[in-house]
Amino acid sequence: MDDKDRQIIRALQRDGRMSNQDLAAQVHLSPSPCLRRVRNLEKAGVIRGYAARVDARAYGLPITAFVRIRLERHDETTVQTFERAVAGMEEVLECHVMTGQTDYQLRVATASLDAYEAFIRARLQRIGGIGSIDTSFAYGVVKDSPVFPAG
Repeated sequence: MDDKDRQIIRALQRDGRMSNQDLAAQVHLSPSPCLRRVRNLEKAGVIRGYAARVDARAYGLPITAFVRIRLERHDETTVQTFERAVAGMEEVLECHVMTGQTDYQLRVATASLDAYEAFIRARLQRIGGIGSIDTSFAYGVVKDSPVFPAG
């Protein structure tokens, strides 16, 4: 991947609906080579797809929780069971493997605090093998950028 590919990616991260003509003009390429580069980035899996960015509050999910999970054990079965279960939970928007005292950090979206409690009690705690769950609720957003840094 070269700098031109990165320019294309950043432009599409800003506006994934722009036409190839507009994209080509923005990154200073003619349309055919620009489209070829986009298709190559898609085939290589660098561009994984296109999606609408939606305001969670307007959608009806005003509660964003960051949930830190520590597992009781780190054997293959416990880890696979946890990861498989979390991957199937629609409330979990992101799940990151972490260094330090926390094994995983989840970003969870729910409609209410009651819905969050139900998620924890009925879904997350039932996975088993969890040593601790620590939650922080976001009460505002300072920055939420889909665009990677240029460097």
